[in-house]
Amino acid sequence: MILTLSIVMVAVSLLLIVLVLLHRGKGGGLSSMLGGSFYSNLSGSSVVERNLDRLTVIAGVVWTICIIGLALLYKNTG
Repeated sequence: MILTLSIVMVAVSLLLIVLVLLHRGKGGGLSSMLGGSFYSNLSGSSVVERNLDRLTVIAGVVWTICIIGLALLYKNTG
C-alpha cells in the first residue's frame, strides 16, 4: 500500500508541476514590470482556464490525501 501511494504521489506531483506552469500570470511580479500582464488583463477568463483551475485543485486534493495516507501508514508501521 505504501508503494502504491508513493507512486501515485510522485505522478500527481509531476502533474501539479505541469498544471501550475500552464497557468497564465495574474499580474504582479516580474511579468507585470515587463508589460506581460497587459494582455492578460484584456482577455477574460476562458473555459480552458476554468477547467485548468479545476484540474489543479483536484490534483492538489489527491496529493494531500496521498500525503496524509502515507503519514498514517508510516506511523502505523514504525
